[in-house]
Amino acid sequence: MKLKKASKYLVLALTLGSTVFTSCKSEKAEVEPKKPNVLFVLVDDLGYQDLSVMGSDYYETPNIDKIAKSGTIFTNGYATCTVCSPSRASLLTGQFTARHGITQYEGAQSGQGWKAKNRYTKLLPPDFKQHLDLDALTLPEAFKAGGYSTFFAGKWHLGSKEQHSLPTDHGFDVNQGGNKSGGPNGGYFSPFKNPNLTNLPEEKGMTLSMKLAKETSKFIEKNKDTTFLAYLSFYAVHAPIQTSEEKWKKYRDKAEKMGIDENGFKMERVLPARKHQDNPVYAGLIEQVDEALGTVMQTLRDLDLDKNTIIVFTSDNGGVTSGDNFSTAQLDIRGGKGYQWEGGVRIPYFVYVPWMDQKGSNIDVPVSGTDLFPTLLDLAGLPLEPQAHMDGVSLKPLLEGKTIDERPLFWHYPHYGNQGGEPSSIIRKGNWKLIYYWEDLHSELYNLDSDLMERNNVADSNKELTASLKTELLEWLESMNTQYAEEDPLWDEAARKKRLENHRTQLLPRLEKQRKKMLSPDYKPNKDWWGSQVEK
Repeated sequence: MKLKKASKYLVLALTLGSTVFTSCKSEKAEVEPKKPNVLFVLVDDLGYQDLSVMGSDYYETPNIDKIAKSGTIFTNGYATCTVCSPSRASLLTGQFTARHGITQYEGAQSGQGWKAKNRYTKLLPPDFKQHLDLDALTLPEAFKAGGYSTFFAGKWHLGSKEQHSLPTDHGFDVNQGGNKSGGPNGGYFSPFKNPNLTNLPEEKGMTLSMKLAKETSKFIEKNKDTTFLAYLSFYAVHAPIQTSEEKWKKYRDKAEKMGIDENGFKMERVLPARKHQDNPVYAGLIEQVDEALGTVMQTLRDLDLDKNTIIVFTSDNGGVTSGDNFSTAQLDIRGGKGYQWEGGVRIPYFVYVPWMDQKGSNIDVPVSGTDLFPTLLDLAGLPLEPQAHMDGVSLKPLLEGKTIDERPLFWHYPHYGNQGGEPSSIIRKGNWKLIYYWEDLHSELYNLDSDLMERNNVADSNKELTASLKTELLEWLESMNTQYAEEDPLWDEAARKKRLENHRTQLLPRLEKQRKKMLSPDYKPNKDWWGSQVEK
């Protein structure tokens, strides 16, 4: 039986209290250093190569780069889903999506509701949990029981006030901006249409990213003499993408200097996909996130907290190459948000521990968003909670130059992505990745060591390995008692083919036109650049 919320806190508090009491009685015990603070930074829809430190020549992210170059880069870092809500739940619970039950973004349609949107797909997606389980022990709850003050700012998208599933229902003492919305209602410039953010007259025209950073810095300053967990969850760089005229011009000119291709898109399996990183609005939005995060890092330095604050930086899924605003390209990996290939799940994944000698070291071991919960507990000297973060392992040994046992990573997405993804489940084991498609039950097998772009499906030439990985994947899914898509008995294949053809003949030319307009010298989205230009 799962613990109720009150009991959960009590058990954790008693456990921690007992541990502290025992250590105090020890004759050999020395005064322990203050427990470290934690700054957890999550950027929405940020792709694996959307940072200069990760290989982009177009985007400029000096503050984020500094975290990576001072800490550890996990080059095989993964989100647990190709879309946001499921992977966000995994970060907070340490569980894969099939286990915690949130397999699609909150608010998405399933079953006949999906069909009503004229999707014309072969399968009808299953129902799924629409908010974070109230009985699940979360990262902030574990830290709160350990004596930490806890803070959340930004995108939540794991439940609503009516569902009693806001950040403050799951262990955060403070919530600035978190609600059921998956995007920046009202846009990226103040005044913000967010029920959990206060608009101040002097902030008019301020970016949403800077507002969230400002609130995070206020919390840090207020709690500088305590121990804290600050969870900064940017709404950026989710659509609708917006930036200032100044930043647009900077990156528009940069794109021209680098050379603008006549064609900016190519057809992927379902939708057009962006070929190049040359979107000046998106680049400006990324830089605004970097600037905002830079102010928080400066706050840590000003308060002399930088040497005792662990920083985690990551994303909730891959960058948007198709769908939404078709914002970016992932260069060396295939696909993006919503897709089952590496571009959908491989993400920036940095951990900075100030007392460790890291200096931008790279670790190639495959790791998951589920691992950050136990890793942070371990680094903070708090007891691990293996009955909670059941799919995560502490990465502290890796950070110390040691090893961890090899284990498979799993993904389960029995839905259709708005960005072109197909219902599928995935297992990665070693360098091998198997994708199992639910429409026709076929498999794709890739050796990521030699085929990172996932162009050479070697399932037919490795039948024994394919069968073995498929069996392991399906047996794991069965043990999770998870939900699956079901075939629509009234599926219209001709309508589906027509829709796909329209993507090629109508959508792709329209996207090319929009791209050229955005890169033209006289581009102007509206009279005040989405509210960034304020009359003085």
